[in-house]
Amino acid sequence: GTSVTVSIFSRTPGVGKSTLAQQLAERSGLEWISVGDLARDNNFFDGYDDERDCPILDEDKVLDELEDMIEEGGKIVDYHGCDFFPERFFDIIFVLRTDNTLLYDRLAARGYHGKKLEDNIECEIMNVLRDEAKDSYADHLVHELPSNTTDDMENNLERMLLWINAWKRDNNC
Repeated sequence: GTSVTVSIFSRTPGVGKSTLAQQLAERSGLEWISVGDLARDNNFFDGYDDERDCPILDEDKVLDELEDMIEEGGKIVDYHGCDFFPERFFDIIFVLRTDNTLLYDRLAARGYHGKKLEDNIECEIMNVLRDEAKDSYADHLVHELPSNTTDDMENNLERMLLWINAWKRDNNC
């Protein structure tokens, strides 16, 4: 596309991904696409995972739907997984990380328990998403950001805006 496309990923809910994406959209003029909402609105699911208590995403339908939007450029894409998106979709990828103690409390407050809670905490401890991103995309695309406090959120927003402005300058946009 003729305009930058940014991705914000975090494996686990409760790290501020959607809030950050929304604020970034407001301050940058880019369009925010929540892949979870896109899937829900269009019923892009292929069954249900009873053990993890969540629908199973139909990745092909999601990618088909996103293709033209991404081609336009100027998007912020947020989701909790990343390995099925093609590298060409994104100009930069931000992976949000949260301290596990804080994360446990945030997820418990959202009503997570049992296997769903354990899996989410384990994914964060094991750096699952960071490794997934590093394995799936070129190193220079992937940037980890801490997301523990409101100060972190503001710092992340500023860093992302600086990066977007630099990209626009470098690409004569």
